[in-house]
Amino acid sequence: MSLTPIGGRPEDELRRKITTASLREQKLRHEPITCLTAYDYATARLVDEAGIEMILVGDSLAQAMLGYENTLSVTMDEMLHHVKAVRRGVKHALLLADMPYGSYQINPKTALRNATRFVKEGGAEVVKIEGGEKRAELIRRIIDAEIPVAGHIGLTPQSVNVMGGYKVQGKELSGIEQLMRDAVALDRAGVACIVLEGIPREVAAMITAEVSTPTIGIGAGPECDGQVLVIHDLLNLTFGPPAKFVRRYGDAAALITNAVQAFRADVKSLQYPADEESYHLPRETRAGLETVLARKRTMRR
Repeated sequence: MSLTPIGGRPEDELRRKITTASLREQKLRHEPITCLTAYDYATARLVDEAGIEMILVGDSLAQAMLGYENTLSVTMDEMLHHVKAVRRGVKHALLLADMPYGSYQINPKTALRNATRFVKEGGAEVVKIEGGEKRAELIRRIIDAEIPVAGHIGLTPQSVNVMGGYKVQGKELSGIEQLMRDAVALDRAGVACIVLEGIPREVAAMITAEVSTPTIGIGAGPECDGQVLVIHDLLNLTFGPPAKFVRRYGDAAALITNAVQAFRADVKSLQYPADEESYHLPRETRAGLETVLARKRTMRR
């Protein structure tokens, strides 16, 4: 099966490799940064070849790929399995991997060991950790071990039980102040970027103007330095109502359903496979087989 996109561009091979340094250059140039999730080789390759600068193997694969109720159940081994697959499909984009729940909250030693696994075993270039001020010291330790880290503040899905659900954060003055402190703490810790999720547009704009590191928004308005979406949301491959910030760019669910139903109908009606989709014996072999079968029929009489 060919995975080369239709209308693929020859200049793709000339694209430069995205790095944490080039992301900061894009922020300085006010050049928007694009980021999408990917969880398998084929999707990662297509997303990479389409020119997306950052590919995130998010713990959202818990729901999108594995059918879990939330992100809390996905394990390190499950995350690593998908990171390795995505790594094989990525040439140009910067590859980020989510540190799953429980992989960094226990103690710094465990967190550093798990972050190292993502780099050594998975091929990730950046690990992403949820939390602001309270994670700053841990993030410094991981960066000191030569592992770039992406921060994530606002609506942090791994904190869903503490937050009491998936709720927009920073709607009150106290919440805004905390988000600003979180962002500044992460910026000073040296993160490669900060994901801002589920916060008011005005607050995201303030944070983006305040910090030197690129901000990547998801449900945080257009003033962020970049935007990220879960690719299953983008392609209508989820089984529930989309969040307010989700824009559908395609309907893969309808495409898959229609193709599968057409296949089933063709098989049931004996329209598939057709003769031209079947293999045939070489003429000499077929002639020899017919002779053998004729001889057997004669012997049975």
